[in-house]
Amino acid sequence: MAVGLFILAVIIQLAMVLAIFLLSLSRVTGSIVALITVIVTAIISPWSLILGIPIALLCLVLLIAPLRQSLITKPVYKALGGAMPSMSDTEREALDAGTSWWEKELFMGAPNWDTFAKYPYPELSAEEQSFIDNEVETLCAMLDEWKIQHKDKELSPEAWQFIKSNGFLGLIIPKEFGGLEFSSYAQSRVMSKIASRSPTAAVTCMVPNSLGPGELLMHYGTDEQKQRWLPGLAKGDEVPCFGLTGPEAGSDAGAIPDTGVVCYCMHEGEQVLGLRMNFSKRWITLAPIATVVGLAFKMHDPEGLLGNPQKTDYGITCALVPASHKGVIIGPRHNPIGSPFMNGTVDGKDVFIPLDYIIGGVENAGRGWRMLMECLGVGRGISLPALSTSASEMTYLSVGAFAKVREQFKISVGKFEGVQDATSRMASNTYMLEAFRHLVTCGLNQGGTPSVMTAMAKYYATETMRSVVNDGMDVVGGRAVQMGPRNFLATPYQAIPVSITVEGANILTRSLMIFGQGAMRCHPYLFDELQLLQSDDKASATKKFDTLFFKHLGYTFNRGAKAFVAGYVGGSNHAPSFADGFTRPYYKHINRLSASFALTADMALGLLAGDLKRKEMLSGRLADIHGHLFISTAILQFYEYGTKSEAERLHAEVALQNSFYTIQEAFLSLFANFPNRMAASLVSFVTFPSGRIFTPPDDELKRKLGDTFMDDFAANPFRDYLKTMVYYNTEADDVTGRMEHAYQTLLDIEPLWQKFKKAEHKDSFEGLTFEDHVVYASQNGDITEEEAEVLIQYNALRFDSLLTDVFDKHLSQAQERDNPHSLDNAVQQLTDYAQLKNEAQARNGIATTDGSASDNMAATATNDETGDANPNHGYESDGDVEMVSEQDTAQEVRTQTDFVDANPDAEALDHRHRDAESHLNERMSNNHSLHRSSADNPEHLDHTERPENVEVTQDTVERSSTSDSKWQDGLRRDENDKV
Repeated sequence: MAVGLFILAVIIQLAMVLAIFLLSLSRVTGSIVALITVIVTAIISPWSLILGIPIALLCLVLLIAPLRQSLITKPVYKALGGAMPSMSDTEREALDAGTSWWEKELFMGAPNWDTFAKYPYPELSAEEQSFIDNEVETLCAMLDEWKIQHKDKELSPEAWQFIKSNGFLGLIIPKEFGGLEFSSYAQSRVMSKIASRSPTAAVTCMVPNSLGPGELLMHYGTDEQKQRWLPGLAKGDEVPCFGLTGPEAGSDAGAIPDTGVVCYCMHEGEQVLGLRMNFSKRWITLAPIATVVGLAFKMHDPEGLLGNPQKTDYGITCALVPASHKGVIIGPRHNPIGSPFMNGTVDGKDVFIPLDYIIGGVENAGRGWRMLMECLGVGRGISLPALSTSASEMTYLSVGAFAKVREQFKISVGKFEGVQDATSRMASNTYMLEAFRHLVTCGLNQGGTPSVMTAMAKYYATETMRSVVNDGMDVVGGRAVQMGPRNFLATPYQAIPVSITVEGANILTRSLMIFGQGAMRCHPYLFDELQLLQSDDKASATKKFDTLFFKHLGYTFNRGAKAFVAGYVGGSNHAPSFADGFTRPYYKHINRLSASFALTADMALGLLAGDLKRKEMLSGRLADIHGHLFISTAILQFYEYGTKSEAERLHAEVALQNSFYTIQEAFLSLFANFPNRMAASLVSFVTFPSGRIFTPPDDELKRKLGDTFMDDFAANPFRDYLKTMVYYNTEADDVTGRMEHAYQTLLDIEPLWQKFKKAEHKDSFEGLTFEDHVVYASQNGDITEEEAEVLIQYNALRFDSLLTDVFDKHLSQAQERDNPHSLDNAVQQLTDYAQLKNEAQARNGIATTDGSASDNMAATATNDETGDANPNHGYESDGDVEMVSEQDTAQEVRTQTDFVDANPDAEALDHRHRDAESHLNERMSNNHSLHRSSADNPEHLDHTERPENVEVTQDTVERSSTSDSKWQDGLRRDENDKV
């Protein structure tokens, strides 16, 4: 009995502790509740005081301020203060720059889904949609990226003028200054569509709307500076660039060696106070054509001319200088991995500028790094993610078409499981990128400068794009390796290094910025605690630290309790109001993992302190957890606002499973490598008590998505959606349209194509070439003449879409490729197969006839209702479609005549060659009879002109395959057909 009461008392005490943390009671309230519980449990079982006395003593310490501060606060303050490394002004400004948004909710471990549900989903205004449908569409039609990259090495003058005069350089500038003032989402859509056609043009338009003088002037410029520069920037009269990086300063902008020293000098005939500047900038986009240059430099005032002798070093400052200013040297161009967007150098030695050239005036001296971080944060959340999303979406469309059109072993390569492993990953990653773009621009549309969110956007968008394009290269293989105007993957592949590197190198972004800056901007207490730890007034700071520290402890224990409970019962059921049966379990997972992340982040921050700055691998794993929590919510939101079709659900499910698996593995890898093994084991037990709970997508799911990847229209509405996000065309001679044209044609005739290929696979036809098989099938009545022509036309398109470019021996000029399978050349592909077979049979002692059909395919002598009486070909016409015009027929006759003239023995070798000319003449006479019949009988269609490409609908194919009782196994069979 006593043992039972003791166990009960201990359980009550533990439940009390858990309840205090779960309910997030204050220090005072929680201590009082704990003391009362200790007293009650002591009455139940005095032995419970074994646990109750330590709890009671701790509560007394927490309640008595002098005792608490003496025993806990001061030792902790001293220990943490000594462990924290000194922080430079640049680091402090970088970590403090920007605001926070939804990523803060996820960092704090208790996302408010009611708030999330109220975020306005990004949409285009009528003006923005019109601009994309008209101006952007027109610009894209003007661009030829192969010509830009390999011949002109720059945009054409016409394209440049169109960009300037239509406001492409002023998307972000307010309308009062002549700009378009588009939303963040609209800017992203504009850049995506341009990038889908020409990354060179996209980068050209991105820079003025990202990290450039326009953004800085809008936020920090004086009224005079805004009036001076913004109208010209909006109209394209002024072309901006911004000089930040140089040989000694890349991602570490704090290492900028460029200087501006305060001094007096003559300017426009007057002695004025200004800056004598020396700078050497490299890799500056638009520099070669810029008319105005933004410069970042370190400002010094050794003589105290600004009025503060105690302050000689002001730090990083930004100024705006005309490119024509005396001493400014716009140097030669760089060649950024073959992409010819304007990129070059800016130098200056002893260049004097007045103080009012500083952006925002002298009051903003030394505030340059904060300005740059906040403006860079916004820009990198739009421009590079837009380029990455565009590249991935074009890869999805092009590789999906290729995987359907390209066949190996008689089936589409997209049907192979090894390929589906890659294509399912491409599909889910592209879906994730579009979802990510929507949530990020949703946040940017709210205003503010959420620097952590945009750092995530830049890193995960560009890295995911790298994965998608690389998978595409693996699937397409040699077709993507050979450079030329036909290569639809080389351009996005070439864009990868630029995207990964600019606006914050990805290694730095993941290892330092996402979690390092995220902890500062998203943690409810950390930044204030660090400020107190570095305060010079230690006595006052200690008292303030006492309050913050115990709030911090309560926050940490609350998240730990939530994570512990969630580990056994799953996460909280709290979800947005629009969640459905598919998405609700995923919201529950996010609740659990968010609480686990908050606990783990506090463990890392508390135990590693300043060492975490050097533990970049651990910081990178924490970034992955935080980043993929954000990505998961983006996928769920995008799905909720989408069609919720089966295809979209497949994309979302695979993308979500990948994200959750990535989060889990980042957690477990962090625990395995954490220096304090005991703490890591404890937190691992709390957050993952049963070990791994998430798995990557299984094979069946990937197979389904791999099949969907090749579908279009109703079977995959997401593919239709992607067409609206990029510059989409189906022109047969276009770099991307060529493959899409073949793909769409295949979708139109797929039933016929599959029936024919199935029979061909079973060796149902005689001959050595595809054209042999088509003619054989047509002559024997297996397919109609119209179907034969459609098959040959599609085969020509298919073959053309797979061709790679060839050049002269100097690789200077791409040469035209002749398509041997074109309709004009089709007759040339007919082989003298019958004669070869007769000769082989003769060598084997088998009697043969004079080239007639062999025993396995009895000749059919029929007289069709259409009047086609030739016993050797079996073509038929139902009178509904004019098979070929006289001009086309005459051309085919000439082609056949040329063939016979060039091969005098051909007529004697193969009866199919022998009958070709007479059959074509007969077709011409049949066409004349069709015209006469149509004139006499209005029920017949009078096609006076036959379109260049025969369009065959699903209905046409099904009618031709089902209306004739002689159709068997998908092909038409005559009575005596032995195939």
